[in-house]
Amino acid sequence: MIRFVASIGFACLLAVPVVAASAGLPTRTLTIGSHTLTVEVASTPDTRETGLMNRFSLQQDHGMLFIFEAPQPLAFWMKDTYVPLSIAFVDRNGRIVNIEDMRPRDEATHWSKGPALYAIETRQGWVAAKGIGAGDAVGGLDAR
Repeated sequence: MIRFVASIGFACLLAVPVVAASAGLPTRTLTIGSHTLTVEVASTPDTRETGLMNRFSLQQDHGMLFIFEAPQPLAFWMKDTYVPLSIAFVDRNGRIVNIEDMRPRDEATHWSKGPALYAIETRQGWVAAKGIGAGDAVGGLDAR
């Protein structure tokens, strides 16, 4: 009986970070060319700071959209992020400025190559597999 209770307790502990990490964030659908991406929206300082940290998986064709108050040079790192990600920095006009690949738990800084208002994180390689690159337009960014 003790093993059973311990097993249930351990299973609950494993499930909590996944549920807590995604709880309460709004979602929207972005389009890039003919491709769609379902994103959670991080638009406050707290949600942007947390981002995809402490997650161990990310569904295919899913990601996170970071929205900032004004276009600016943006920098991201991967401390406490366990999923390899690609990040697309997007300007105020919805055009991709540059795309960077980021390794899990790496503290190297990845910068936008110009002022960006948005950043989109996806599973690493998603943008490359879809043929998406700098200069491509992103639709659905200003959805309310």
